[in-house]
Amino acid sequence: MRTILSLMNHRRTSEDLERQLSLSALFRFLFPHETDTWLAVLRIGLGAQIILFCLSIQDDWNYLLGAGGSLINRTLSEQLLSFESVFIPRLGWLVTLGAWTGINEHHMLLLVWSCLLIAGFLLVIGLICRPAAIAAWFLHLAVVKSGDLVSYGVDNFTTIGLFYLMFSPFPDRFSLDARLWKKRAQDRHLLGFWRRVLQTHLCFIYFFGGIAKATGVGWWDGSNVWRALIRPPFDLINPHTLVHWKVIFPVAGISILVLEVAYPIFIWPKRTRPLWLTLICAMHAGIGLTMGMYLFALVMIVLNVAAFGPGISRPFSTDD
Repeated sequence: MRTILSLMNHRRTSEDLERQLSLSALFRFLFPHETDTWLAVLRIGLGAQIILFCLSIQDDWNYLLGAGGSLINRTLSEQLLSFESVFIPRLGWLVTLGAWTGINEHHMLLLVWSCLLIAGFLLVIGLICRPAAIAAWFLHLAVVKSGDLVSYGVDNFTTIGLFYLMFSPFPDRFSLDARLWKKRAQDRHLLGFWRRVLQTHLCFIYFFGGIAKATGVGWWDGSNVWRALIRPPFDLINPHTLVHWKVIFPVAGISILVLEVAYPIFIWPKRTRPLWLTLICAMHAGIGLTMGMYLFALVMIVLNVAAFGPGISRPFSTDD
């Protein structure tokens, strides 16, 4: 009887030890001891993204986001948005607030553009980082949702990056805030947590994006690549040149599938991470150069470099 009880106690102790080790390993994965280099990359990169976004849309700002004057306007987008949720930020809120204070729509839209541009500059230099990140996230989301009919993937990824940025522990040591107030983020485990969330999110995005592409034949035979390159306004390359190089389209399509589906597998280990990060960034740079999607290329490169770039030459056990 004593032997049986002793064996049961030993088994219970072993199970408790295994459970503690599992919880400890999970904690180390979710809350690694991290530096703030990745946060600086994300802050500066997204700040530059916001600045370029504002400058690229400056001439068409009122035309696209005004309540009237074009077939696709803010009123139509916001009416459709109301069917999804009344709580999603939109420019209509700010225009209504401006009307209460005597500011007309034109000047209110100009004020929003100016505030968004200033928020981007503040993020780049690292001054009042958290208020700047919150303002950039809210204003960018409001602009994107009010112009939802003319927005595309770059806006979603910018919003995602700004969301993580406004919750991350500021300031990083490269920011102006750190130099002025002699203060830095103290909780390095919290820095590791938010970087880990960003890393995991990117793995889900690429994996399921690749799986979705693989379900059709367009990426296997290269026809999707061909259509993307000849579709206005992305048709920067002469069609005759594309026909001459048509043999590379299936190779390019399959390569994109492999890069995305295998992203969660090869981006984590220290030996394959530099290669996979380089290939992913090269893919986005190629998309930007061949299709003119420069902002999309920039935000994806920023997110990838922030998530997996810093500490890439150090051993996996100490980096992560």
